[in-house]
Amino acid sequence: MVSLPGKARSNIRTINLVMAENKQQIESDVEAAAPVFHVSSSPHLSSKSDTRRMMLDVLVALLPVVIMALYLFRMYAVRQLLICVGSCLVAEALFVRMRGKSFSLNDYSAAITGVILALSLPGTAPWYVGVIAGFVAIGIGKVLFGGLGMNIFNPAMVGRAFVMISFAAALAASGYENAQSAVDAITQATPMNVFKQTGVATPLFALFTGMTNGSLGETSGLACILGGIYLCIRRTASWEIPAGVISSVLVLGGIANLISPDSQWTVLHHLMGGALLFGAFFIATDPVTSPLTPKGKFIFGIGVGTLVMLLRVFSGYPEGVMFAVLLMNALTPLINRWTIPRPLGSQ
Repeated sequence: MVSLPGKARSNIRTINLVMAENKQQIESDVEAAAPVFHVSSSPHLSSKSDTRRMMLDVLVALLPVVIMALYLFRMYAVRQLLICVGSCLVAEALFVRMRGKSFSLNDYSAAITGVILALSLPGTAPWYVGVIAGFVAIGIGKVLFGGLGMNIFNPAMVGRAFVMISFAAALAASGYENAQSAVDAITQATPMNVFKQTGVATPLFALFTGMTNGSLGETSGLACILGGIYLCIRRTASWEIPAGVISSVLVLGGIANLISPDSQWTVLHHLMGGALLFGAFFIATDPVTSPLTPKGKFIFGIGVGTLVMLLRVFSGYPEGVMFAVLLMNALTPLINRWTIPRPLGSQ
């Protein structure tokens, strides 16, 4: 063994220490310079053009519903659409500006919220109901959570729920004594209310075509189906959600018919009556407030349909779609967690 002088050994130790420090510094620099990947659930890519395309698809899909509303309710529908869409656009600009951020109405999201909100209201609702609902929908239902893509609850349903609780009497779909339309003169209550109060069921053909009273967008099952099929074909809406809603209503409605075979209100009345189809295709399918995975979407739809049937059958409220959607919106984060896909090759 070669014996080195003390000074040489000291120099070697110094060199080793310097090399170790340099190695640690290099590793630290490499780690700091390395890209940081945040792995989360899909979707991973998005753009404003994609958002506009989706919103335009929704507007196109809503055309049959809007046309039917205009045909039946005439100026009542025009007034309600103008009030709600205008209120949502103004609220979007105002609240986003108050947060110190630049705003743009070019993504059409506020307009879509206004149209859906208007179609969920009766045409005779006072003007201030639409204004308040629009501001609550955008301010509390959307901007408060951080804006587009950050909201937990469907904004239109948040606004609708607020005014329903605050102005219940004003939202009763009253008669249209002066309205002349395909229906001789719509003076009756909504089909759901009629059956709840008298046990008399509205003919299925009237529910399918829309020749009944009710909120602007819920009367015509045919219009909702046509628009919903378009959304699913365009893949703007996930077919699993309306499939889950409709299948659960079919099952539970069928069971209810077996239990009460003499009831005039059949499972098809549950499908065509009220806002079931409108909610299944245009409200529950909101991509922001619904689950991400196909399995989760189907579970979400089943939950909405089940809650609707429970509310209709066991509560004093004849409808249930709005509350069902909001309740399932609250469960969406849990559904996403429960239905995380298993990575390829994992045990």
